[in-house]
Amino acid sequence: MNKQYSHYILVAILVAAPFLYLSTFYASLPATIPTHFNLKGEADGFGSKSMAFFGPVFIGIVSLFTYLLMINIKKIDPKRYANNNDAYFKVFGLITVAFLSGLNMVILTKTKQPDLPIDKLILPLLGLFFSVMGSFFPKLSQNYFAGFKLPWTLSNEENWNATHIYAGKFWLYGGILQMILGFVLPGIWTFISFFVIMIPMVFAPIIFSYRFFKAGK
Repeated sequence: MNKQYSHYILVAILVAAPFLYLSTFYASLPATIPTHFNLKGEADGFGSKSMAFFGPVFIGIVSLFTYLLMINIKKIDPKRYANNNDAYFKVFGLITVAFLSGLNMVILTKTKQPDLPIDKLILPLLGLFFSVMGSFFPKLSQNYFAGFKLPWTLSNEENWNATHIYAGKFWLYGGILQMILGFVLPGIWTFISFFVIMIPMVFAPIIFSYRFFKAGK
């Protein structure tokens, strides 16, 4: 089978999976279901059970858009970076679609079981996603759509590469730590630890990139 078409088939399966999962228990849902939850995981919004399809439809559209964006970066990137590796962007897109599909499943499971502690599912899933993204950062070539798109990284390839190697370590290990703490910490501490770890994951690479730029000057 052509590798390009196999990617499309895999994306279609990932997007369709939440719909198939929902179909296994949709008939047993009550007429009114929770549609929104607060930080404590308590339902604070309700709607008809047909609203259960909103998540799979919306996230499915976002998934398809993201994947199509990733595989067409060279065509729409203003600078047409010649060294962009199409294979990496395809995998990057597939990982994002897989994550969004998993997120869809978690939301549907919470709809099915309102008492389920959703933070114990979503935050570890996000940590895993960030960790996988971190492992790909060092291989990500310059582009305007994915990665740390800063003035200094976009104007200088050496800065881009150094910044993403540096960021990759923070995201790889930071994501693993978020995933572990998401499972073991109780209640609100799960959210606190998640966002505390997120701060250096975001700002350390930005500071590193700027210092790299200043050193180059």
